Amino acid sequence: MNAAPHLPGPDVQVPTRMLVEALVRTDLTVDTGELYATGNLLGMTDQQVRLCIKRLVAEGRFHHEGRGRKGLLRATGATEQLLGFDAEFIAHAFRQDAGLAPWDGTWHLVAFAVPETARTARDALRAALTRLGGAPLQGGLYLSANPWERYVEDHARHLDVLSHLTFATTRDLRRGDQNDPAALVRALWPLDEIAERYHRLAAVARPRLERLRDHTGLSEAQRLTIAVELAAEFTRAMEPDPLLPPQLLPHPWPGSQARALVAQCWSLLNDNAEPDSEHTRLFRLYGDVESTAAPRT
Repeated sequence: MNAAPHLPGPDVQVPTRMLVEALVRTDLTVDTGELYATGNLLGMTDQQVRLCIKRLVAEGRFHHEGRGRKGLLRATGATEQLLGFDAEFIAHAFRQDAGLAPWDGTWHLVAFAVPETARTARDALRAALTRLGGAPLQGGLYLSANPWERYVEDHARHLDVLSHLTFATTRDLRRGDQNDPAALVRALWPLDEIAERYHRLAAVARPRLERLRDHTGLSEAQRLTIAVELAAEFTRAMEPDPLLPPQLLPHPWPGSQARALVAQCWSLLNDNAEPDSEHTRLFRLYGDVESTAAPRT
């Protein structure tokens, strides 16, 4: 394989685990030969890839069939569910960017009082609420601007603490003397930190977009490397993003701008993929939303 192209902008570090997830094909398998080869392009050793495979199998994320570079990883049901959630949240983000998911003014609250005897489950619940975009109002009370009840309930059932949760909604939220929704968002969520991650994503995406527009000499392996690097930075930006409604965010918001750049990259990757390429899931992840990815003006 040809070496990965050196591009301007921030260096992109791709964790081995993220590489595996990025190479999941539409049939929910990963070709280990391709996994090793792409890892080598990104500067990973075979030993790093091998150890990551072992960890993912031990965690129940994948089943391993075959040996070495002639093997196959097959995603388990748990991994398939996580990939489905990722796609759902990504689609929601692009709908927000396009003005197709306006906020209805409703705040969604979850309160919990999990006993000390279930401390591990309580800590896991707090972590899940944060990953789902919630912000702590005070001890045991979390807030979201999006309808998150279904996801919270799924986590609570899995942790066997659903009976300790209370769900509520309100359109009249006040914290101290402050009841302005945008001001509450600024106080409760780390907007500057979230924005900085998107500025970095945009800095990574721009030179790759230019390289893909002038695709002369780009091999399939190099296109795949660009796709994996974009997936890594996109994940870093999206994971801590609570996907707050655009009406409550500064304008222009760097998240919508960065996502638009990435969507254009993925569209070009999909358009220029080899006819028999099996990376449909990766190359088309954003291609279908390019027309709605542009930030509102």
